[in-house]
Amino acid sequence: MPDPFSALMTLDGVPSAFAATRDGLDSLLRDRGLRRSTPEMTVDSLLLGAAASAAIEGVPYDPEGLRRGEADPLALAVARMSTELLSLVPTWHKAPLQAIARIHALVARGRVDDDVLGRPVSTEGAERLGTLARAVVAPTEAPGLLVAAVVHAEIATAQAFASDNGIVARATERLVIVAKGVDPASLTVPEAGHRAAGAAYPTLLSEYESAGTSGVHKWLLYAAQAYADGAEAAPVEPPKGPRRRS
Repeated sequence: MPDPFSALMTLDGVPSAFAATRDGLDSLLRDRGLRRSTPEMTVDSLLLGAAASAAIEGVPYDPEGLRRGEADPLALAVARMSTELLSLVPTWHKAPLQAIARIHALVARGRVDDDVLGRPVSTEGAERLGTLARAVVAPTEAPGLLVAAVVHAEIATAQAFASDNGIVARATERLVIVAKGVDPASLTVPEAGHRAAGAAYPTLLSEYESAGTSGVHKWLLYAAQAYADGAEAAPVEPPKGPRRRS
């Protein structure tokens, strides 16, 4: 099948935007091996992402409350889902629809009827997710961040599930960033980048859906910047530098 992701790399400014963002992420996270990451940092990043994703849905941003288990039920549901998110990387590679369904089931459990957990309720939405799933398992030359941006927008705008489509979209985006090897330890916080964008985030998603190639173009340029902003929220330790002599 044609590679829809690589085709988007012909849009003006898109290759350079994603290349610059990837360079920035590589510098921030790896810094030639000078930075140290730990499993605790991954947990912190997932917690920050859960709080930011819930905040986008109108829930107060309270990472420490989430850490204590004292937060709005929606925020707690997102945090619960995040604890299993990275275990879905192998599933994403083999069966992306199953991974997306699992994310919805985890976040929506207890908040929607059991018979719609992880199951599309829209025929059109289900068809769009199927098309997306076929695309993501096919070979592509496009950068992983671009794939993540398209996955996010497609899930969010397909509105396939009975609830929480935006949350599922942002969680799957993070999953793709890990699966594509961009941020294997999942230290960056892309959800924080979207939260920081304020009203521009839903506006550009709407344009992605309604404005054709122009809307897709704007969304991709926006996403590259959102990932850069999300990297700034990563709970990483400063690089180890040479000690100064007194």
